[in-house]
Amino acid sequence: MSKKGFDGLMRRSCTSVLVGRAATRDGSILIARNEDNTTPAAPKSLRMVPAGERDGVELVSGANGFAITLPEGGLRYSAMPDVTPEEGLFEEAGVNAAHVAMSATESALANDRVLAFDPYVENGLAEDAMLTVVLPYVKTAREGVKRLGEIVAAHGSAESNGVLFADHLEAWYMEIATGHHWVAQRIPDDCVAVVANQLSIQEVDFESDSFMYSEGIREFVEEHALNSALGGGGEHSFNFREIFGTSSDGDRRYNTPRVWDGLRLLAPEIAKEHTVVDSDLPFVFRPNRLLGVEDVAAVLSSHFDETEFDPIGTAGDEFSRKRYRAIALSRTQESHVLQIEGVFGLSAEQCAQAALKGELASPICWVALGTPCFSPYMPLFCDAHMWPACFDDAAPKPDLSHPYWVFRSLQAASDARFTVTQVRSGDYKSEQWQKALRHAQHVHREALAAPSEERAAVYEKGNSELASWVVADAQKHLATLLLDLSIASPLTFKMNPNL
Repeated sequence: MSKKGFDGLMRRSCTSVLVGRAATRDGSILIARNEDNTTPAAPKSLRMVPAGERDGVELVSGANGFAITLPEGGLRYSAMPDVTPEEGLFEEAGVNAAHVAMSATESALANDRVLAFDPYVENGLAEDAMLTVVLPYVKTAREGVKRLGEIVAAHGSAESNGVLFADHLEAWYMEIATGHHWVAQRIPDDCVAVVANQLSIQEVDFESDSFMYSEGIREFVEEHALNSALGGGGEHSFNFREIFGTSSDGDRRYNTPRVWDGLRLLAPEIAKEHTVVDSDLPFVFRPNRLLGVEDVAAVLSSHFDETEFDPIGTAGDEFSRKRYRAIALSRTQESHVLQIEGVFGLSAEQCAQAALKGELASPICWVALGTPCFSPYMPLFCDAHMWPACFDDAAPKPDLSHPYWVFRSLQAASDARFTVTQVRSGDYKSEQWQKALRHAQHVHREALAAPSEERAAVYEKGNSELASWVVADAQKHLATLLLDLSIASPLTFKMNPNL
């Protein structure tokens, strides 16, 4: 991990995608992110945290000493913790029993001007504890933004982060820039946002219900003369990205190209209006078609496929293939797409109550363990009271008896000699998508046909069935890859058949 507010905590590598419900084929709301680290050897566990497990507990971060007493009434929620909790929980992404989804965090950096007057708080809230202290205690996406903002106000933030929230009605993106100041924007229903390790929210409308923000942020900017926008009559726009964010050569090599790649895949006509290093790419945009989970997964799995910038491709030259940082990396720990069914005619509070009674369809966590361009996305239903035990308690070092390390090995066996493995890997991913989509629809329909009190059991059975075949398929595919690589070894020598 690299330095941010302090050493050793930030994971400045993630890429995020948010999709409003009118931009999807089935009216779902999607929030998604790749969780990256500085090393491929950083396994994750998948688990369901029971309701009330940490009620009244004083949580102390193993990473920076942040401490908070958690309230009563915590809901059940899914989580993806690290396997080294002494270094911080890093639960990262999940959905609670009220069907609020949260993904945290998209690491970023603020500029020197704003940090000079509101620096990071060394023992403030950071990524490692964020999901744990927010997700169990909120029943709508807006409540998630509000609770997180209140914690930052009370304890400060140790770093700059972007945080994704969703419920049955809305998707929100919140950016914490400095020790105490933040802005959140509701993603328009017909729009998409792609974010890559930069503060990305642009024009803030302080009169709109689609924005939330920290108390005193306008006064803070005015007091320290931080707004460089031109305007007549004393009126200035409030562009959060320009006031609080960065725009450097590093951004244009590491961050901006990933946003451009998302545009290339979801709105190619907009991508053509910009260069790959354009510093003014739009935060929200309309895609050129209605999207599904697989479209978002394709963005998170992208390594600049079919362009001169693909590090494992054959186009371009050695310089172009190594010029920009791709979305999918060998050090991606996991990738997730959190899918919440859109509901019309109910308020957010009514949706939350219906979810708690089991009256709404379960959200799905589509998760790919390891590098998503080689690992399949598995649809895990979040209204199950337990997730398959085989995905929990991954070993900190390679152990092929655990599914995490099987999936992680797919990347290790695929990308070094991609010309040998490309077709086989593509066929495997295609087959897995077909099986996963059929399975998700089957379980969804079976659960909705059952009485509400029996649905959790249906979801648990569906998750268990998924685990059995998806792991077996991965093991079989890994064995085939190893055989292909052995046959294609440079040490092969054609023998005289008569010897």
